[in-house]
Amino acid sequence: MKSIRWWPAILILIAAACGLVWIWGWYGDSRQDRIVATAPVIFGTIVLLLLWLVLFSRARSRIRWTVLGGVVSALVVAVGLFRISGVTGDLLPILEFRWKRTMARPIEPAEPSRTTSEVKPSAFDSPQFLGPNRNAMIAGPKLSRDWAANPPSLLWRQPIGAAWSGFAVVGDHAVTQEQRGEDEMVVCYDLNSGKVLWSHSDRTRYFTTIAGEGPRATPTIVSNHVYTLGATGILNCLELGDGKLVWSKDIIADNQSHVPEWGLSGSPLVVDDLVVVSAGGRDGRSLVAYDRETGRFAWGGGTDGAGYSSPYLTTLGGARQVLIFNAHSIVAHAVDSGKALWEYPWPGGHPHVALPVILPGDQVLVSSGYGTGSELLRIQSETNWLARRVWKSTRLKAKFTNVVFREGCIYGLDDGILVCLDASDGTLKWKEGRYGHGQVILVNELLLVMAESGEVILIQPVPEEHRKLAAFRALNGKTWNPPALAGEFLLVRNDKEAACYRMPLSK
Repeated sequence: MKSIRWWPAILILIAAACGLVWIWGWYGDSRQDRIVATAPVIFGTIVLLLLWLVLFSRARSRIRWTVLGGVVSALVVAVGLFRISGVTGDLLPILEFRWKRTMARPIEPAEPSRTTSEVKPSAFDSPQFLGPNRNAMIAGPKLSRDWAANPPSLLWRQPIGAAWSGFAVVGDHAVTQEQRGEDEMVVCYDLNSGKVLWSHSDRTRYFTTIAGEGPRATPTIVSNHVYTLGATGILNCLELGDGKLVWSKDIIADNQSHVPEWGLSGSPLVVDDLVVVSAGGRDGRSLVAYDRETGRFAWGGGTDGAGYSSPYLTTLGGARQVLIFNAHSIVAHAVDSGKALWEYPWPGGHPHVALPVILPGDQVLVSSGYGTGSELLRIQSETNWLARRVWKSTRLKAKFTNVVFREGCIYGLDDGILVCLDASDGTLKWKEGRYGHGQVILVNELLLVMAESGEVILIQPVPEEHRKLAAFRALNGKTWNPPALAGEFLLVRNDKEAACYRMPLSK
């Protein structure tokens, strides 16, 4: 009998190795590009090796068919046992057993005594996305740096409906959005106990295997009203005390738009007597505003499609304006009319998520993932509004994370690794700490990182080095949701569970 013909298998393996070296050395602009390109190389290699074994190896018939049968049987068993429940921030598939059920329990009716028409605010409320000023910077109580001696204490932890929303907190009311079955819900929890105070539901559902299930925006609380935007475009105004519906709009139908690939994700922005949302409509209906008391349409502006970022209020060139990171550009709109003041083009073809960051001197930092990177713009308004590039860098590619600025430096997650850039020229100070595609918030002089793994890490943000102070595991599983810090209370959640921790404070 002839010996086994090994050289085709060796050539297949050499070709696969060369392909992987090229992919991870030179292909694409991001880690996600390389992971996506790696999958067909591995799959193709396995198929070619099986073809070699069965047709060209000259191995004994028993060996060939035993190996082929074993591979096919393993594939059938794997498909029968597991399903893809989503992907990581790096686009790696997440597998779970097919019989695993969602952890969320049905919403139980709230006790009437626990609802009230007025909710008393506190000095350290976190009433909207990324904190009081919507910039991931919080001037609250100073956190302790030693969690070994005085660790965070768990107040409650429980299953929750699927969503990538965060919490908005006023007083003892913590409000988030969830998907429970076919109902997209706004749910208000007691901050101290986690008990449901009230809930509101709309019969709609957003779901894709890659993007996940449920709403993605964070509620906004102003003057005892809660404003929420669902993944399919339902904009609600609810009473904070009892969840009673004040008014509701379908911003997709209202503005002749469509739901983007990953769902509507922009958290409502309340400015003066308006609530501003990104609708992505054409003909002056890209960014729109409604009267916050009545829901009456107030104004619209712009023509670009919706991105996945939230409207942000700032002052540039002495003029108040609302910035929005759209599908193909960043645009500034006048607060009173919605008129587009200036626009700066941005590469499309991938999600634009991170909020723009305002730096001294009328400067705006813009960043996105998938190899694009960051640019610092200077906004001028001597005659006509104009946005000019100061510098450009691929050292910070903010895919999901929102970026913060402190004492001349920029901190954020570059494809899942924490980096520090010099804000003056974009040069890299350091890059260390693989925390995945999570979120960061700056609490006074300390950086709190909510890692994709569910771990919370405390960092001292200094330009000299990556200085990790403490860490603890707050949740299990993929965590893309933004955390909320209201005084000493840290609220965290993902698409399966939520928790509230009392953080140790410095004495």
